[in-house]
Amino acid sequence: MPEGAADLDRLEAEARAALAAARDVQALVEARARCLGRKGSISTLLRGLGALPPDERARAGEAVNAVRDRLEAFADARRTELEQESVSRDLERGRIDVTLPGVPSHAGRLHAVTRAERDICTFFASLGFSVEEGPEVELERYNFDALNIPDDHPARDSHDTFYVRPGVVLRTHTSPVQIRTMTGRTPPFRFIAPGRVYRHDASPRHSPMFSQVEGFLVDERATFADLKGVLYAFARHLLGPATRLRFRASFFPFTEPSAELDFGCVLCEGRGCATCSRTGWIEWGGCGMIHPKVLENCGIDPERWQGFAFGMGMERAAMMRHNVPQIRLLYEPDVRLLEQL
Repeated sequence: MPEGAADLDRLEAEARAALAAARDVQALVEARARCLGRKGSISTLLRGLGALPPDERARAGEAVNAVRDRLEAFADARRTELEQESVSRDLERGRIDVTLPGVPSHAGRLHAVTRAERDICTFFASLGFSVEEGPEVELERYNFDALNIPDDHPARDSHDTFYVRPGVVLRTHTSPVQIRTMTGRTPPFRFIAPGRVYRHDASPRHSPMFSQVEGFLVDERATFADLKGVLYAFARHLLGPATRLRFRASFFPFTEPSAELDFGCVLCEGRGCATCSRTGWIEWGGCGMIHPKVLENCGIDPERWQGFAFGMGMERAAMMRHNVPQIRLLYEPDVRLLEQL
């Protein structure tokens, strides 16, 4: 072994220890630079060979180059080992435990308004009412004219009604179904007509599209007392046995006499809150005895037959059943809210 071989062995041992001590690829790169880089210990030895006598220079250079080659091979092997360890750690962290239960997915459910509509249909079916449907794009003839609504009525203005084209509208209520159903039929009969209706209403408390249910009954002895009995039974079924109703005298072109129907606020139990405008009552809909002119427009003799009709929003019922303070929240795309409904 040439002079300085012991120091060379010590240097190789220290370099191997430094390379072996690296715990990741970055640390290995730094250790390799200290040993084999341009300013590393091995390069320093090689630059010092020029000071040796010629007969020693070749042997010393051969010995240093052999150490460098062994350290290069050791560093490459250590890098491969560290990369494999890194991959193994990543695989372990991302390993799927097939024995664990799967993540449950969100199950779809019927919307609160849909459930309210189905409940309403079931209730009225128990009273002998049939369910009728009609088009949402409606002729003015059925939406206004046949319901005794005059040409100068404010409901016909474009600020209240969506016009598709002259003479054709998005229905503003489900009452056109009443006209379509009664025309060409002979009483007695009783029907309800649930469905979507549209109003040109920009108020944040309302929605331009909402759901409504229309109900009507025609026979020879229908009275306003019958109407009140049906509505009391309906309200108490839908909102609970303690539900209060009040009837306020009103005017509708298609009923006479007419009344506005309110129910006691379920959210505050009548004490007054933001939802009921601090009154303890919430407007629900309108009702009354079918106007004789409407019966005539359907080909029914008002001298023999009479009937009652009512209509109300289904969202109001859904709001009260689920303690929702604003109607627009029913249609917010917030999964957290919809899950609670």
